Amino acid sequence: MTPDAIMLFAAGLGTRMRPLTQTCPKPLIPVGGRALIDHALDHIAPLTELRAVANTHHLAEQVALHLTGSGVAISHEEVLLETGGGLKAALPMLGAGPVFTMNTDALWRGANPLRVLADAWDGSAEALLLLVPAAGRGDFSMDEDGRLSRGGPLTYTGAQIIELARVRDYPAAKFSLNVVWDEMVGAGSLRGVVFPGRWIDVGTVEALARAEEFLAGS
Repeated sequence: MTPDAIMLFAAGLGTRMRPLTQTCPKPLIPVGGRALIDHALDHIAPLTELRAVANTHHLAEQVALHLTGSGVAISHEEVLLETGGGLKAALPMLGAGPVFTMNTDALWRGANPLRVLADAWDGSAEALLLLVPAAGRGDFSMDEDGRLSRGGPLTYTGAQIIELARVRDYPAAKFSLNVVWDEMVGAGSLRGVVFPGRWIDVGTVEALARAEEFLAGS
């Protein structure tokens, strides 16, 4: 089953981008003259069947105002719930799954990352993570069948397809998706695909200049 919904993570405090994020939420930090979240929306637009939900918390009013008219539904968190909890809280808007999730602090060049995931999704995994070769220490290793284990030469890009059963059934309201992924690693059901284009994390102030160069093609 191909996902028909996507969760955009837009609720974080953006502590690595302070002082900019003291007055502007990280998803609205401009790169290339546009808000970071707008670059994420560019990848959603061609997939016209997707319903989109964004979670908000820090400076939530600014994010909600920016998304007015975009068709993106808002899942507001009075208390920051982390990635797993935020996804769980948004389930009534997302449906039964599987769903895409995407961080809003990354940029991509080349293939549409959501298309890459959709083309590789065959329903045999509980989650499929989009990865790139690590510049240093990575997050995961991948075997010849695409199964992932912790630690190794691949970095998680912040985009995935995930089945929702473990998220829905997790006993806490606030939790990281990492704990769900660890369960999947143990079950042999966490898999990955390597992104064939270029990707950059824009999670720090120092990364902003590199991101501008990235968009310029240098």
